[in-house]
Amino acid sequence: MTALVADPGCLHHDTGHGHPESPERFTAVMEGLKRAGLLEKLTRLKPRPVTGDDLLLAHEAGYLRRAEHDILSGASQLSTGDTSICEASWDAAQLAVGCALAAVDAVIEGKVANAFCAVRPPGHHATADRGMGFCVLNNIAIAARHAQRRHGIERVLIVDWDVHHGNGTQDIFYQDGSVFFFSTHQAPWYPGTGQASETGAGAGNGTTLNCPSPAGSGRAEIFAAFEQQLLPAMEKFRPEFVLISAGFDSRAGDPLGDFLLTDADFADLTKLVRGIADRYAKSRVVSLQEGGYNLSGLASAASAHVAALMS
Repeated sequence: MTALVADPGCLHHDTGHGHPESPERFTAVMEGLKRAGLLEKLTRLKPRPVTGDDLLLAHEAGYLRRAEHDILSGASQLSTGDTSICEASWDAAQLAVGCALAAVDAVIEGKVANAFCAVRPPGHHATADRGMGFCVLNNIAIAARHAQRRHGIERVLIVDWDVHHGNGTQDIFYQDGSVFFFSTHQAPWYPGTGQASETGAGAGNGTTLNCPSPAGSGRAEIFAAFEQQLLPAMEKFRPEFVLISAGFDSRAGDPLGDFLLTDADFADLTKLVRGIADRYAKSRVVSLQEGGYNLSGLASAASAHVAALMS
């Protein structure tokens, strides 16, 4: 069984008129799954409550206090960066984390085979001490740490195919050899990080793998990175758990990216990542929604991704 973890509470995160990271993104994904005949076949899970200790798995206490203050004081932007907020954004950000943690628990405990979390705000740009790039809390980083702390997982693979580099996730694990961060992304592009020369440091040396590609790249370039670089690296790393930062702004037609991936490509990428999980991680995969700003493209790409998780 594949689980869907989604809560309409994320709709209360209001980024303002015309903002690309809009509440309509959640609605588009849910309606896309329904149109594809997938929604009724998914096991629905509720987010779990989130504690301060959960957030401290990936973030500094000072940043958490600052972000909460920014949001609850009625500010329209985080003081740390380019993230639009409203007074409901703190609850919505914690709800996104709660969805991720519920998915991790259910998959590792064997209640479901894998899971997709339809969440917003996204998370992969949030560093330990800074929210930016539409992100408040780094959902996937907290999920990885939770898998390690609560379930004793030793090695986690994070695959990020968003068109933008997941600088926050990379930063959090850059010196940590227990989490392997792999990213395909457009370059040069926001946020300006993710060069191939960025490979980790200290104990994390060699567990960051960046594969930047120019605008106009599509299946050939992205699949070459997965097949020629990620797969050989996994023979050495051998992850026990796999997480996906599923950004669908790498799909053709997205207003915030210039990649050319298709719905079929997302399905095939999903199958490739599932193959890694099947070989090394007891088939355990949790996917978290990141970017994707063309609403119809987001709906169809997310549906293709979920269908491949279910296959």
